[in-house]
Amino acid sequence: MEKQIEKYTKDIEKYTDKVNKKLVEKLARRLASSMAKDDARTVSCGDKRELGRIRRNLAIKRLGAGVEKANKALESVCQKMKKTNSKSRVTFYYLLITELKAVKKYLEN
Repeated sequence: MEKQIEKYTKDIEKYTDKVNKKLVEKLARRLASSMAKDDARTVSCGDKRELGRIRRNLAIKRLGAGVEKANKALESVCQKMKKTNSKSRVTFYYLLITELKAVKKYLEN
């Protein structure tokens, strides 16, 4: 698991200067079982159904964001990662959580 966390951290560093290691660890552990499936390791910004699930389950239900704020955050993360073909789910979720300024809330859950 430590090697995976290092890999995720390096990927996240492409998009931000400061990385919250606790957040990376929690995301990696929480997503570990779903990350075993190849298609679940990445997020597709072109897949509206997938983005809808992320908005509903992570941004709104878990983090308490409103629909408009969640949509803006998703759009922002997709824009940041637009040059990356395979968007790591851990990196995507990390950027979404930080975009919503909900790190503390996520770590408390």
